[in-house]
Amino acid sequence: MTLPDSRIVLDHLLLGIADLDQGIAWVLDKTGVKATAGGSHPGVGTQNALVSLGNRQYLEIIALDPSQKHAGRMAALVKDLQTPRVIAWAASAGNIEELSRHAAASGYEIEGPSNGDRRKPDGSILKWRTMRIMSGFGDVIPFFIEWGPGVIHPSQDSPSGCSLEALEIEHPEDKELRITLLKFGINVLVRKGNKPRLKPILSTPMGRVEL
Repeated sequence: MTLPDSRIVLDHLLLGIADLDQGIAWVLDKTGVKATAGGSHPGVGTQNALVSLGNRQYLEIIALDPSQKHAGRMAALVKDLQTPRVIAWAASAGNIEELSRHAAASGYEIEGPSNGDRRKPDGSILKWRTMRIMSGFGDVIPFFIEWGPGVIHPSQDSPSGCSLEALEIEHPEDKELRITLLKFGINVLVRKGNKPRLKPILSTPMGRVEL
């Protein structure tokens, strides 16, 4: 199975922060674009706000939902973040069942495919399926998402004005990470760094911004 490079395969970036309003204000200050509320993730403990990056890509500000118990994995990742940070990214999967079989046949432990949903402010429900590769590299490896039939992709009804210029990754085990990514056709620039780090670069009304 062959997937294109990260700028094409990327579905969305997850920018974590404990407080959603703080995240929206931070993104507005950095980019000049105000994210719009996306809704809550039932049973997960999080809510989000979104900015379109065009090309069926978007930035998701993900934060705690005060109306829920903070029980999910993402809630645990964002609950202590006082400054926004890119915590994960999602890659588009045309056929998540086929991709899951490919990962398992390649010797990887996988999580999923799992169903997900989000209630939008207008009451409509978005549905999707995700699959995560348990590679040992953590969230610098993307999780994969396949949107449900007939779903309006979040990039199509979120505030526009930004686009993705590049995505770079830093990791202490840069060579091993690069090999793993290439096994899934993801040709992204990986540099050696002291700790794992995702480095998206956006083109925005405020100029070039590195998140």
